[in-house]
Amino acid sequence: MKLESLLQYMGEYLAVEGHPDYPGALNGLQVGGPDRVQNLAVAVDASEASILEAAEKGADLLIVHHGLFWGGLRPLTGPLLSRVRALIENGLALYSCHLPLDGHPEVGNSALLGRALGLELEGQFAAFQGVPVGWHGRPDGALDLSGLVSQAERVLGSAVHTIPGGGTRIDRVGVVTGGGASFIEEAASMGLDALVTGEGPHHAHFDAMELGIHVIFGGHYATETFGVRALGAHLAERFDLSCTFVDQPTGL
Repeated sequence: MKLESLLQYMGEYLAVEGHPDYPGALNGLQVGGPDRVQNLAVAVDASEASILEAAEKGADLLIVHHGLFWGGLRPLTGPLLSRVRALIENGLALYSCHLPLDGHPEVGNSALLGRALGLELEGQFAAFQGVPVGWHGRPDGALDLSGLVSQAERVLGSAVHTIPGGGTRIDRVGVVTGGGASFIEEAASMGLDALVTGEGPHHAHFDAMELGIHVIFGGHYATETFGVRALGAHLAERFDLSCTFVDQPTGL
């Protein structure tokens, strides 16, 4: 299909236009490529390793959560140059979608991780500039911290770090993928019993303990594989495209 048609669909489906994001995130097409697309690749990060693997797999378009340009305009040198060169030399287009993909109700990281944890989602929270990126919900049945930890480790495929700041019973859980520790206070004020996120700073331990809420850090990368995989599968099915997931875990 035409690249331009696919870009238009993703822009509307993900509500990219006007969605607030971090400076320099540049949601949308970041590097152009072929006019037509048949093979998609999706990855969490626009690293050189991800780009080269996508090219090796014959992709025409690489869709990522974390794009190339953060912190504004800067010289095209070093690792950034290597990444852009790899895209151009391999005829590979790059599309990035950051916060719009975190909060999306169908293919969003937070909603998908919440459902994978067995939560019945009830609503959104954790707003960035007025637009929420997290979801909260209730488990199906009785749940305590050890049970939630076990579910998280099963879903994420690795050990998690736990801050046991809350009570014995868990009735409401919030999910904010990636670096969502800044929402610990909001989650506690809403009466959530636990927050599942990717990573956080040193002081998050004492924040959680003193606010009386459990916090589970599952890893920034691990909590954000859900969105790109679901978006790729959605596009592949809707437009009869092939799609492959490029897995380049960071352990962070």
